[in-house]
Amino acid sequence: MNRTPTHRITVCTSCRHKGETCKPGYELIAKLRTAIAAAGDSIAEDFEITGTARVAACDRPCTVAYHATRSASYLFGDITPDEDIDALMDFARQHDALDDGWGGPVEVPDMLCASSLSRVPATIMAIEDCMERVS
Repeated sequence: MNRTPTHRITVCTSCRHKGETCKPGYELIAKLRTAIAAAGDSIAEDFEITGTARVAACDRPCTVAYHATRSASYLFGDITPDEDIDALMDFARQHDALDDGWGGPVEVPDMLCASSLSRVPATIMAIEDCMERVS
């Protein structure tokens, strides 16, 4: 049975390393998919890795966003596919474990702290609130 993913990591596929033509996002997507598959039961089975163009942090490649249903979203920049994969996987596990995804610096692995660009509260709550007022 296919389930709709409730956890997603989105990697920018258009960012380029400064002064180079390589697009490291595609390499990072492949590494994350391999790491998620190898993690087995230690990470949610409904995790999905996707790519998108123009995350709008092009001066900080690679850029990676974590999203989950009814959860805070996180954006990290300056991610290196070869060096940061373990920290990205650690954060995936931590983000999955938080009920609302709202964690502080304690939940962000040390290697990602300097790369943290933003944390956005879940917007589904605001949408539900608006829908209740309309009906």
